[in-house]
Order: sequence, then structure tokens, then C-alpha cells
Amino acid sequence: MAALAHSIRRSAIGLGLFAVITGGTIAMTQALTKDRIQTQAARAEAKALFEIIPESAHDNNLLRDTVQLPASDRLSTEGPLTVWVARRDDRPIGLIMPITAPDGYSGDIHLLVGVDLQGTVIGVRVTSHKETPGLGDRIERRKSDWITSFDGRSLEQPLASGWDVKKNGGEFDQFTGATITPRAVVNAVEKALVYFEQHRTAIRERLNAPPVPGQKAITPDALAGHSSSPEHS
Repeated sequence: MAALAHSIRRSAIGLGLFAVITGGTIAMTQALTKDRIQTQAARAEAKALFEIIPESAHDNNLLRDTVQLPASDRLSTEGPLTVWVARRDDRPIGLIMPITAPDGYSGDIHLLVGVDLQGTVIGVRVTSHKETPGLGDRIERRKSDWITSFDGRSLEQPLASGWDVKKNGGEFDQFTGATITPRAVVNAVEKALVYFEQHRTAIRERLNAPPVPGQKAITPDALAGHSSSPEHS
């Protein structure tokens, strides 16, 4: 009987040690995997920043030059918006905003939207998503040039009705077999431009940018058209 009890205790101790070692190994693997994913995401983000505003276009440290802008429910972000600022000769020439499109086919689509100080898109890049391979993943620059169709766009080019995919009467191409994904990106970029226009004065102050003489402001009616653009199915 004593031998049986001793054997049971040994088995219990062995199982306990096995559980501790296994649990520790799993926790360590998860931590290493999380760190690796975060590192890969940071590298992808840095690469995208310099694709939007090349190093030849600015002379500051783009990765370190950041400012916080007012929070906004329109952008699906929590708290103040941290943006990267590109400068040349100490004068801001543009900023890059991290934007989330919450209505992708498979969930959130994370974007970087570059805008100059006149409210014109410099460039857009997708940094992460879970869209369908071979269909929705054409939002990636390495898969197609569709994402470059935003270059040079603004709230006036096109007007509010044009900020949609062509299937819904807009100016942007949809993908064969995938409409939800490109529409989500179009909506997110438009919202980023609306945010910029609504906070233009605060943004220029945060960036220490001098006023632009004779700059034409978008009328309240035109801005309201973008703000109230209907969602399509």
C-alpha cells in the first residue's frame, strides 16, 4: 500500500513538472511570436511610410517626427491620432495618418494615408489585413497598382458622389468577385480627408506650418456632402 502511494506521488509530481514546463514553453513561444509579429508589422509600416513620402522628398527623420492630433470617432481610432510629419528645410510638407477601415470583408484593414498641407492625397498603403487571398488582397501594392488610384485625389477631386466604387456610381474600380474590400478602403481614405479638412487649422498649428496665402477652403456644404455620404451594400 505504501509503495502504491509513493508511486502515485511520483506520478503526480511528474505530471505537475510536465505541466509547468509545457506551460512555460507555450508562454515563451507565444511571447516570442508576438514580438516577431510586432517587429514585422513595424518594418512593414516603416517601408510603407517611405513608399508614400520617399526619403528624397524630405530631410527630417520621418520615423521619429510625430505629433498628436485631435481624436475623432470618424477614424475608428481610440484617443488622439499620432501622425508622422515630413519636413523639408524645417517646413512641413505633408503628414501620414494611420487609418483603420473597420468594414473590410474579413475585418479591419489598416492603412497609412499621406496628405499634403492642401488636403491632397500623396499616397496610400495597406499595412495589414485579413482579406481573401487572390481577391481582396489586391489592395496590397505588391499585388496590384489599385491603391495608387488615390494619388492626387482630394475632397474636390472627386466630389462626394465619386468617393465609391464604380458599381455604386463612384470613380474607383472594384475587384472581380470582391467589392466590399475596395469600398471599405475608399470609405476610409475619404474619411481621412474629411478629418483633415475639419481639423485643418489645428493640424497646421501642431505641425508649426505657416498659413498659405489665398488658400481656397472647401465650403461647409461641400464638406457636409462627404460627411453624410450614404453607406452602400
